[in-house]
Amino acid sequence: MTQPGSDQAENTKSTISSDIKSGDKVSKREVRESEPTQPEISLTGSEREAVVEHGSLSSLTVYSIILREGQEELERPLMSLWWSGIAAGIGISSSVLAEGIIRSNIGSDHPYLSIIESLGYTFGFVLVILARLQLFTENTITVVLPLLANTTQRRLFCTARLWGIVLVANFVGTFLTAAIVVHGNILTEDILTAILQISRHVAELTPSETLMRGIPAGFFIAALVWMLPSAKGSEVLVIIMFTWLIAAGEFTHVIAGSNEIFSLVLNGEMNFFTALSHHIGPMLMGNIIGGTGLFAMLAYGQVRQEM
Repeated sequence: MTQPGSDQAENTKSTISSDIKSGDKVSKREVRESEPTQPEISLTGSEREAVVEHGSLSSLTVYSIILREGQEELERPLMSLWWSGIAAGIGISSSVLAEGIIRSNIGSDHPYLSIIESLGYTFGFVLVILARLQLFTENTITVVLPLLANTTQRRLFCTARLWGIVLVANFVGTFLTAAIVVHGNILTEDILTAILQISRHVAELTPSETLMRGIPAGFFIAALVWMLPSAKGSEVLVIIMFTWLIAAGEFTHVIAGSNEIFSLVLNGEMNFFTALSHHIGPMLMGNIIGGTGLFAMLAYGQVRQEM
């Protein structure tokens, strides 16, 4: 017959064994860091410090930075997430606005329209990411890493809560912005026409095309979040590079794309059900697959054995 405390004892032994193994891994890394390489033997103390300062962050360090950020996000109050999410939805809509302004000025028949116009797409992402606003697609990796590291019922609930609140808040922000753009009479006719042209181009995609093009976009945004801790003063350039790639490659981003689709709904060119089922829904699934299903899992996999 199994003793009542046997299971607890086994769990304690397993925890102690895990802690010992983790301590051994840390000790080995500390030894490697403290031992100078052959060229470093000839360097002065200040020169060795310069080598350390200019070294890149390890994958485990980047993982730890994002993990800590994710843990903080999971504990934020509901209203903080809500208002930050709405602000992000409004902010990301400036991407579509900037694209419309560029298109209206250079003309829709310009031979390099797509490449030039895509620079406007980067504006909203620079605003949202540097302002530290809650953008759903960033959270496909940020709050998922804590969940993968410690999968508990409470953490699963907190992750689902954050995803739901931020996603709805982002949509509220993009819908409000689309309403102001379409019915607010704040833009010139040329800019509004350009925005609707851009939106119609996105709406031409079938649901399957929208989903598949959402996967690279989700992957790139998650990769962008992973790269930012190592950017060291080049954050704006990194954001511009990869969000430009999303636009130039005609990949689909659910939050920026929702602003385009909502513009058509509010202009009377599409019903709300079609907007959700044929466009926004597939974008969402594609972004989750690319951000969480691919990048977050791969990022966790590369450091799992080092912890």
